[in-house]
This record gives sequence, structure tokens and C-alpha cells, in this order.
Amino acid sequence: MALKPGWTMVIAFFNEERFLPATLASIAAQVMRPLTLVLVDNGSTDDGAAAARVWAAGQVDLEVRVLREVTPGQVFGLAAGIAAVETEFVAIGDADTIYPPDYLVKAGAVFAATADVVAVFAHDSAGAPGSWRERWVRAGRDAVLLGVFRGQTYAGGYAHCYRTRALRAAGGYSPESWPYVLKDHELVNRVSKFGRFGRSPDLWVLPSDRRADRGGVRWTLFERVLYHATPFWAKDWFFYRFLGPRLEGRGMRDTALRTRGWDLMG
Repeated sequence: MALKPGWTMVIAFFNEERFLPATLASIAAQVMRPLTLVLVDNGSTDDGAAAARVWAAGQVDLEVRVLREVTPGQVFGLAAGIAAVETEFVAIGDADTIYPPDYLVKAGAVFAATADVVAVFAHDSAGAPGSWRERWVRAGRDAVLLGVFRGQTYAGGYAHCYRTRALRAAGGYSPESWPYVLKDHELVNRVSKFGRFGRSPDLWVLPSDRRADRGGVRWTLFERVLYHATPFWAKDWFFYRFLGPRLEGRGMRDTALRTRGWDLMG
């Protein structure tokens, strides 16, 4: 399929009526135009999907497509969303993340600077993105994790931008290849075989602080250290022979993300 110039943003969501409106407002405020937004309702049972459709119908200069993928698991929703992308670049987002107005413009500038860049990752901000401390941390992450450790990322899926062709050539989000949590890191390993990663310490997002409640679906300290220590040529072993079986044993498939402690808050 021939791809059009421009950007598409893909968000797959499940029961996000509390967080989704702010995220959608930040996407509507993007400077980048033309821009397409693909929203994938992953079987929501709250009013979030209905509200998203009402919001989509009211957009004037933003093309919005609302799809439905009932197979449980964000990996299925993202795969459906990416399949609908028709543009040269795609940004993966989360329904609980705020994107600054120049987010896609800054990401696009990194891609434009070097033709062999296939992915760009944004940094998560603690709420003071302009502070010297955060800028220093972001520059350090870029220099170490992208400049030294090939095939790795410091960002979750809420902050990934790709060349669509490279993402599809790598297989995209795949429940067959990786049905577990930490799918964004495994995907980055596959995409890294098609080019290098661009970096920008000025590229950041504001994820929700509810992510602090995700300890039950993360890797252990030993697994994370080994992830960084494993050389690029052995990363397939790390994911498919080491980490995958361990996550399977702990019941940490992608659907574990649907059980969320913050849903019980008042």
C-alpha cells in the first residue's frame, strides 16, 4: 500500500472515560496538520467509547477514525489500529497521556534530519519539562540508552514514533510473537533491525501518575538489568528464550493490563 505524507496517531483503549478526554484534547491541539487519529475501542464497558465517538464527530480539521477490536488485550487493539494507518509516520499513544502541541512536529524533525532513522522515542516528564534537571536527565538517557545500547528504549508505548514501513516490516505489535506485557520493548528489538533510532532531549510527554500502580505487571530488577546487559546480537535470546517464559510463568500476558488498581479509586 502506498503511504501518504503525514502522520497518524494510534491509541487503543479500554475503559478510559476518566482519562481519555484530556488526552484527546491534547491531540486536537497538535500543531501538526494534516493529522489522522485512529482510536481503537478494545471492548470497553464504560461510557468512554461513546464519548470518544461524540468527540470525533465534532472535529473539524482532525481526521478521526474510531474502530472496535473486541479481542481482549491492548496488543490486539494496537495491531488493528496500525493496520488502518495510511501515512508515512505513526505515533503510538496511550489514553492517559498528555502530548504537548509540538510533539509530532518535534518528532518529525528528527526523522527529517536523517533518512535511516526508523524510530524516535519521547521522554516521560515529571511535570517540569523545562527545568534544567529534567533536561539533563533526558539528554543523559538519549546519550546512554540510544547512543550506546543498540535496540533498547527508555520509553513505554505511550511515547513511540515510527516510520510506518519499518514498523510493518518488523511485524508491528504481534500477539503471536509477543503476547506478554513489556510488548513495547520487545517491539523495539524487532524494529531496531531495520534502522537506527533518532533522539531528541526536547521530545517529552506527560503520562498519568497512575503508572506508579503498575508494579504487578513489570519486570524484576534482575530482568531489567539483564535487558541492558545483553548485547544486541543476543536480544532475541533475552526476549524469546529468557524473558518470555518467565512472564508466562507469572501470568503476565498483555491482558494483565486490564486489571487496574486505580479503577477501584473513588
